[in-house]
Amino acid sequence: MNRLTTVLSSLRDRRKKALALFLTAGYPEADSTPGLVLSLSAAGADVIEIGMPFSDPLADGPVIQQSSAIALQNGVTIARTLDAIRTIRKTSSVPLVLMGYINPILSYGSDRFFRDAASSGVDGLILPELTLEESVRFKAEISRSGLAQILLVAPTTPEERVIAIDAASSGFLYCVSTTGVTGSAGKGTPDEFLTRVKNCAKRNPVLVGFGISTPEGARHAALLSDGVIIGSALIRRLTEGEAIGSIISWVGSIRDALSTRVPSGI
Repeated sequence: MNRLTTVLSSLRDRRKKALALFLTAGYPEADSTPGLVLSLSAAGADVIEIGMPFSDPLADGPVIQQSSAIALQNGVTIARTLDAIRTIRKTSSVPLVLMGYINPILSYGSDRFFRDAASSGVDGLILPELTLEESVRFKAEISRSGLAQILLVAPTTPEERVIAIDAASSGFLYCVSTTGVTGSAGKGTPDEFLTRVKNCAKRNPVLVGFGISTPEGARHAALLSDGVIIGSALIRRLTEGEAIGSIISWVGSIRDALSTRVPSGI
């Protein structure tokens, strides 16, 4: 088991919920990522998802799109992202998941990318463009590198397909709580959908993302899953220049909302 699987398995065994936070590599400054990761991990994040900047991030909303554009302006590339991860690994064992798109990986060279990602200290990959059928394209390379291949399900995913996607995934199953892009505002988490996914997912923990921004929202989503992923709300705070101490306090409030021990079977 890699760091990601070990941490999520431990949380599940202790009936505790996972908190995953998303950062765009090289945002707000080119060299921001290592320090932010260490601070967020210390504040209570169990997993850090790092977005590789790309000019056309289709799954991301305007907040993360803007951060990606600025990171590109800062000169951040896949190579520099992996260098940042190597720096993080000098002092931290927090699980790290890379999220990105296919074109930059192909430009870098897919064999080289998966090999370098693993050797730098990456634990898992989220490639939102890959459907279940297309995920086999890189399955052997990812598996050979020891990385988790994290696939997504959405409210429009039929039950039998959720089961198949769970079987093809490793690390965790990424449950997109609303149709749309990251940061989409919804009218609360669709409870029936999350319950259905949780019942279908027999292999992986289920983490819920898209549109979660408050302790209350995180707590509610986690009652129906194994944890939450928060991205746009964090990037927005960085964009607004919020002090790191204030951001850490906010992360701590979400951690506290998730930390109550829950009854077995939930």
